[in-house]
Amino acid sequence: MEDLVMYVTVFVLSMFVGFEVITKVPPTLHTPLMSGANAISGITIVGALIAAGSQNVGVAKVLGFIALVFATINVVGGFLVTHRMLEMFRRKD
Repeated sequence: MEDLVMYVTVFVLSMFVGFEVITKVPPTLHTPLMSGANAISGITIVGALIAAGSQNVGVAKVLGFIALVFATINVVGGFLVTHRMLEMFRRKD
């Protein structure tokens, strides 16, 4: 039970810190930082796959699956935004 409380506490605190960090980034810097965020989300996907595919059945597997879904959404959204921004800078002859 103590492990569950610790894991949930870390999960909630990381969500809070992530939200605070993202909201403090000015819009002009958001797209250049997206590539770095995609790399970090790629690492998160690997960790989430390990957690979701573990032999354990329970909280770790469920949280791993949830992290996998959210990280995948983040990576796909980041690539879409980056692609859209790059389209704005292409010359139209």
